[in-house]
Amino acid sequence: MSTTEPKKLALVTGASRGLGCAIAEELGAQGWHVMAVARTQGGLEELDDRIQARGGEATLAPLDITDPKQMDYMANAIAGRWGALQLWVHAAIHAAPLCPTGHLDAEDFAKSVATNMTATATLIPLIEPLLLAGQGTALFFDDPRGGQKFFGSYGATKAGQIALARSWQAETVKIGPRVVIAEPQPMATATRARFFPTEDRTKLADFRAEALRLLSEL
Repeated sequence: MSTTEPKKLALVTGASRGLGCAIAEELGAQGWHVMAVARTQGGLEELDDRIQARGGEATLAPLDITDPKQMDYMANAIAGRWGALQLWVHAAIHAAPLCPTGHLDAEDFAKSVATNMTATATLIPLIEPLLLAGQGTALFFDDPRGGQKFFGSYGATKAGQIALARSWQAETVKIGPRVVIAEPQPMATATRARFFPTEDRTKLADFRAEALRLLSEL
């Protein structure tokens, strides 16, 4: 009989780029089995190549987190194959273009609500039983932009996402699962470049180094 312990399972939503991608890659290198979720098939395949090159393994799930049926399928697939989940990293976000609040684009705002808030509210009840079964942790990333000028869509819906996470965190302190809300340092990501196209990016944190720091603090 093999004495090899089964790998711990990490679900990373928003795994095809930026911080989510860097965390997924690092988890794979650290010996976790990574279930990587994103809509971008090409980005997931590139992530898988890097994880394999570092000796890790991943399951790719090209799914849309705003589709409740797809998320229900994903949760059932995790339960059926692994039975439990030790880590959920929620890095998926829709970063709507900056604009004056009086000129909000209805389509962009609706997509922000669907991705940043509604999907989070859909995922928490689906993933909570899996984390409880695995004595797991959920990790969210705060980016407090609420009330800042031109950040109407992103700021309001990101604040709503974190409000959901904070309520879940307060409710589960004694019974689990563990919920962690981290605030990453400003990073040289593509999302930030769209928000602040003229800033000096040499002063920003590398998102790969930030991934390492955040994981070390879990």
